[in-house]
Amino acid sequence: MAGLVNFEDEEEVKEYLENLGVEFSFQCYKEKDPDGCHRLADYLEGVERNFEAAAKVLKENCENNQHSESCYKLGAYYITGKGGLPADFKTAYSCFLKSCKKGGKKSTEACHNVGLLEHDGRGNDDEKSNASLARDYYSKACDSGFAPSCFNLSAMYLQGAPGVPKDMSRALEYSLKACDLRHIWACANASRMYKLGDGVEKNDAKAEALKNRAMSLHKEQQGDARSLTFGE
Repeated sequence: MAGLVNFEDEEEVKEYLENLGVEFSFQCYKEKDPDGCHRLADYLEGVERNFEAAAKVLKENCENNQHSESCYKLGAYYITGKGGLPADFKTAYSCFLKSCKKGGKKSTEACHNVGLLEHDGRGNDDEKSNASLARDYYSKACDSGFAPSCFNLSAMYLQGAPGVPKDMSRALEYSLKACDLRHIWACANASRMYKLGDGVEKNDAKAEALKNRAMSLHKEQQGDARSLTFGE
């Protein structure tokens, strides 16, 4: 059937990939399409394994076009010093913040990363933790259904932090939300709170149900890991 690629034919696959690179380059540089530029960066990274070239395209697409996904990936490059870029948490923070504010496919993860860098201070000029700002960005990501942010919020309210007073009812609220989103440790923490009556009314039945939920999720994840086989 015309148009289909025979992926068992090495030469045909090579030609197909080369044509993709040409197409994405045309979209980016001739059509000035920010999505095309991001596809080009993905191609350079995933197919060409040319991380320096990918970083250059991501940087241009983030700075000039404010492309959310490119800003998010550029932030990840700066975190690890990938593609010839320096490891720079403050610049990474700036990239994640652009992605978070712009919205898009990776904006939720970007908001979470802003929260992380505010929480430990590495994204701030004074390198001091800003727990209240971290809470705000975690809340934004949690509201979009990102379990790690919900869990981090529960931990903040469980322990308390400057600008974020200890609040056991909110700690339980976010633990339960993260548990609903399949976060094992959130289920375990909520179970413990009900078991001990730690800031909430003691409830053995709810504690047992949440413990079983945590164990079930753990087994599922172990099963998922074992299902990943290679060379077969």
